[in-house]
Amino acid sequence: MSNALRRLDCVFTAADHGSLRQAAKVLRVRESSVSRNIVALEQHLDVKLFHRHVHGVHLTQAGQAWVAAARGHYEGLRDVLTAEHMPKGDTRTLRIGLSTLAGRKFLTATIRRFVDLYPDVAVNIEDIEQEPAMAALRRRQIDIVFTSAVMSDGTCAKGVFERERLCVLLSASHPLGRTPSVSWADLAREHLLVSPPQHSQVCALLAAAGVDKAPSLRPCSGSDATLVQKVQLGQGITLAEESACSIAPEFTIWKSLHGPASVAQVNAVWLESNPKRALLRFVAMARRQVNPKLRQT
Repeated sequence: MSNALRRLDCVFTAADHGSLRQAAKVLRVRESSVSRNIVALEQHLDVKLFHRHVHGVHLTQAGQAWVAAARGHYEGLRDVLTAEHMPKGDTRTLRIGLSTLAGRKFLTATIRRFVDLYPDVAVNIEDIEQEPAMAALRRRQIDIVFTSAVMSDGTCAKGVFERERLCVLLSASHPLGRTPSVSWADLAREHLLVSPPQHSQVCALLAAAGVDKAPSLRPCSGSDATLVQKVQLGQGITLAEESACSIAPEFTIWKSLHGPASVAQVNAVWLESNPKRALLRFVAMARRQVNPKLRQT
C-alpha cells in the first residue's frame, strides 16, 4: 500500500470513528502509526484536520471541508488500487446490514424474492449499529444498510422503502395492558429494553416525540428470546413493528403506539460508487416492492 493511501485511510477512519484508538483497531495498526500518518498529511496540506482531546478526535472546520471534498476521490482511488486483490467470489455475495426498528416483513419478502431470482448470489445478513454502519459501507464490508435513522452523506445513495407503526410489548399484568393504545408519555416511568443496533434510533424517536419525561433505556444485547423473557418477568418493555405483533408471547400483551413519533421509517443507504451487480439488482427489486403511496412522498 502506498504512503498516500495509508495516510488517507488513517484520516478517514479516524473521522468516521472519532478516535485514534478505534481507527487503529479497525486498520489493525498501532495508535501511534495512525497519529503519525495524520500529522504527516496535515503537514503536507498545511491544514489542521483534527482537534485532539482526551475523549478522542473530531474534525476542524477546515478538516470537515477537506474530508467532504476528498471522500469521493478517496473511495475511487481505493477501488482502483484494491480491485485486483478482491476475492473472485465477492461479486456474487450481497452483504446486508440491519439497523432498523421496522420493516422486517418487507425486507424478508424482498430478500426471498431476490434469492429465488438469483440463486447464484449468496446473501449475508447481519445486525449493525448505526455509528459504524457508514464506515462499513465505505470500506465495502457491507453493501447496503437498512435503518430507521436518517444516515447518509454526499458519497451515498439513499431511499425510503417502508413506514410502519410501532407496538409496545408489555407483561400481561402491566396496568397499561387495559388501555386500547399507548403513547410515549404513557411510558415515561418504564424501562425500555433496546438492542444495541436500535439504541440511537430509539433516542431519535424520543427526541421527535418531544415528551417532558421519557422511558429509561436499558441495553439488552441478548437474543430476542432473552428480551421477551425479561418483559414476561416485568423487568421492562420493548418495541417492535406492527407486522410482528399478531401473536403475543405467553404472559405478554402487545399495544399499539400512537401519537408523535409512533411510526418508524425504513431507509436504505448504499455507496453510489459500489459497482456490484448484485447490489444494483437488489436495489432495483426493493424499489419495485415499495408501497405506491411511499413512491409519491
